[in-house]
Amino acid sequence: MIPKEILKKIRRIEIRTKKLVNDLFSGEYHSTFKGQGMEFEEVRQYEPGDDIRLIDWNVTARTGYPYIKEFKEERELSVVLLFDASSSGKFGTKDRFKSETAAELCALLAFSAIKNNDKVGLIIFTDKIEKFIPPQKGRGHVLRLIREILYFEPESVGTDINGALEYFNKVIKRKSVVFLISDFLSENFYKPLQIANNKHDVIAMKISDPRESSFDNIGLIELEDAETGEIFLIDTGSRQFRNEFAARADEDNKNLKRGFSLINLDFINIRTDQSYIVPLINFFKMREKRV
Repeated sequence: MIPKEILKKIRRIEIRTKKLVNDLFSGEYHSTFKGQGMEFEEVRQYEPGDDIRLIDWNVTARTGYPYIKEFKEERELSVVLLFDASSSGKFGTKDRFKSETAAELCALLAFSAIKNNDKVGLIIFTDKIEKFIPPQKGRGHVLRLIREILYFEPESVGTDINGALEYFNKVIKRKSVVFLISDFLSENFYKPLQIANNKHDVIAMKISDPRESSFDNIGLIELEDAETGEIFLIDTGSRQFRNEFAARADEDNKNLKRGFSLINLDFINIRTDQSYIVPLINFFKMREKRV
């Protein structure tokens, strides 16, 4: 039995994300992610100005009049959400944890997909594959995905993006739109990411908290690594420490962006202390210009 608190949270997320989909994202999503090709729809009589390469010679020969083939976009897509459920997501110094922001993003993307009659699937991973739900359609299916993301208790605490991508590359055969949602506190994932991006349309979404890039001067504090349990005592009163910490975080972010750029992968940076609406809309508009 799912606790009432979880059911209420699912309902709140559904209401909020469906409103965003209806008001802002549905058209942007549809324009950004095209179908996988063109499928034959019907034939009609040739009209001056039509492309002669589309003439259906069999029908033309049979009727004595020139006919052309008409095609429509094969609209249906498969969308796969790769959700990082490692313990580092249970961190947040503002209104919400990183994992909560990630869950709401998953809901928004899933509702955008089903509004456009696309299928949505989910892979929950830590340093192992925790859950795989194949792509399907429908509101009930999306609510199940949201429930799993919010309610699922992973067995492991670590992160292995490399393993998640290798699993994805094995189980998802049809070309898909893939959202990899993680804080990317992992290593050695560029090669399987490039393999996935060569066949699919992969978008990396990094979820970060402002305290992962800078500290205020609040004296001595203890921090625990959520994935290893290691305790650190740090002196935020040290200007040198604050500057070095900020510089290292900035360099890590630049290296991540550089790595994605080298394999032609789209990247969206989402912060827990800022609205994700603007970065998403900017991404959709950027992608639409490239289509």
